[in-house]
Amino acid sequence: MQLIEETAEEITVLEPHGRIDSATAPEFGERLNRLLEAGRTAILVNLQNVAFVSSAGFHALLLANRTAVERHSRLVLCGLLDEVRRLFEIGGFIEQFLICQSRDEGLERLKQLPR
Repeated sequence: MQLIEETAEEITVLEPHGRIDSATAPEFGERLNRLLEAGRTAILVNLQNVAFVSSAGFHALLLANRTAVERHSRLVLCGLLDEVRRLFEIGGFIEQFLICQSRDEGLERLKQLPR
């Protein structure tokens, strides 16, 4: 899995490419955790290039979301492909996250959320 990170107007965008599964979820979760520990208060996880998320991937996302809440940070997901969205729905994770359709919508939403 490749992870691309960039900053756009104080918002950190993390874009994984490939699968978030038991082999790649630890690296993905560690990167999210490092961002939160570094004091990043607005993170957009763009999943448009992710074809599959396993239970390990959901675990990493849930831990990052919990840490974000504890640190008063904002975490938004965007770009879920149909199959990935279906996995979120099956697992009951849709309501656990703020999910936007596109990167632009996610960036705008993060700007609107209270700090």
